Amino acid sequence: MKKLNVDMVSDLMCPWCALGLQALEQALTLLGDELEVELRFRPFELNPEAPLEGIPVFDNMASKYGLAREQVLANFARITDLGLALGFTFNMEKRSHYYNSFDAHRLLHWAGEQGGQLALKKALLAGYFTDAQNLGDHQVLADIAQQAGLDRQQALAMLASDRYRQEVRQAKAKYRQLGVRSIPTLVINDQYQIVGSQSPADYVQLLRELANKLA
Repeated sequence: MKKLNVDMVSDLMCPWCALGLQALEQALTLLGDELEVELRFRPFELNPEAPLEGIPVFDNMASKYGLAREQVLANFARITDLGLALGFTFNMEKRSHYYNSFDAHRLLHWAGEQGGQLALKKALLAGYFTDAQNLGDHQVLADIAQQAGLDRQQALAMLASDRYRQEVRQAKAKYRQLGVRSIPTLVINDQYQIVGSQSPADYVQLLRELANKLA
């Protein structure tokens, strides 16, 4: 069996990352025993300057991308439809803010050491995009960690400490050095990149091609 190490560089504030993960999981199911994939999640921050209370969604989209409210709502409708097709529920209109995701990335790093990174990643994405929760709030993060099968008190203790700050910063720097500028990006064996959210069929084809190239 061919094996690939897949690092998904993404942010929890990015709807395309939620779509990309949903499609990637379906692709891996379609590939079955054809490939052995070790999937890890790596940090990227769309709004590293965001304060604890967050940045209002429409203000951010206007200042960052020059989009009017009507354009933003049209984008949200498109994303919602794409999510439905993949089995992910977006409630884009419920979200009032983009939050600082640094501590959520620290939590994901910790979860990787516990063997629960995928479950936590999916729970965090649903927490934000489906339930409009504040992923900058430590109590919220600990609740979601518990929902994902992790120890709530251990999660809270980690978040209250400075643990994994350096590791997250180093990981962000590594993938910038590898040329990652947009998300989601899959980095395959630290050699190849699949940029942007793809369909399940496209992920199947691209992963097969890369596995053959690396064999």
